[in-house]
Amino acid sequence: MRRRVSLVRLLPALPFLWLGAFFLLPFLITLKISLSAPATAQPPYLPVLDWSSGPQGWAYFLEALDFANYETLSGDSLYRDAALSSLGLAALATLILVVVGTPIAHAMARASPRMQPLLVALVIVPFWTSFLIRIYAWIAILKPEGLLSAGLMHLGVIAQPLEILNNQGAVLIGLTYAYLPFLVLPLYAVMTRVDPSLREAAADLGASPTRVFWTVTLPLARPGLVAGALLCFIPMVGEFIIPDLLGGSDTLMLGRVLWSEFFSNRDWPLASAVAILILVIVVGPMVMFREAQAKRQEAVR
Repeated sequence: MRRRVSLVRLLPALPFLWLGAFFLLPFLITLKISLSAPATAQPPYLPVLDWSSGPQGWAYFLEALDFANYETLSGDSLYRDAALSSLGLAALATLILVVVGTPIAHAMARASPRMQPLLVALVIVPFWTSFLIRIYAWIAILKPEGLLSAGLMHLGVIAQPLEILNNQGAVLIGLTYAYLPFLVLPLYAVMTRVDPSLREAAADLGASPTRVFWTVTLPLARPGLVAGALLCFIPMVGEFIIPDLLGGSDTLMLGRVLWSEFFSNRDWPLASAVAILILVIVVGPMVMFREAQAKRQEAVR
């Protein structure tokens, strides 16, 4: 009985243990490497903490850490341009997702109960295929001799093949396609919980279906819309596969810079600093969202 009670008391601590083991500890390791200097050794950075060196060795370890990598990030235009490009592309792709995904989620929520499971399944179907294969499929669609150009030329819409691949337009198409379910599903889940009587009351007062959507449905579904937008924006900032395969060499994003520093330049400390920079960039919107939610809850109370 006493053992059962102790296990019950430990249950609330399990999420914190999980976060500590799989988030806090890797973050601290990455932060430490970002404060180190590159070295041609194993591991490829210095200093390395030797727990058996005693207080004097620990003091030397702390003194050897510095912010040189962050100074490099702030002084080199490459990283600044990569950060701005990542934020711009992620923000634009998120806006496109909101414009495209909101009507889809609304139509799914207004469909009959028999049709809704089928529509949800159709949204989830892309997850059944490898993400990498799906992006490679877009190469076959967007390349000059691909399916899109061939179809448009066959219809007489264009006279020459489109130059869509290997530019930011292709990256936006890939981001929109890959992350659309992450916006549609949470927004659909919130819209299905909107009380139909509220829409009916607005319609009885003379509001058109469009006005009902803008004044009743969308404001009530705003938490799902914001959550879906964050679910898309945050990973898109550090996206690597889509810019690398669809964007070509001219597309500059933090994910590609991070990969290049790790695997091409073998500069783990600078790559870790880039990873910390990405974390700082994506944590900002999350903190703002939490503060907005807290203020909204206080206003409701």
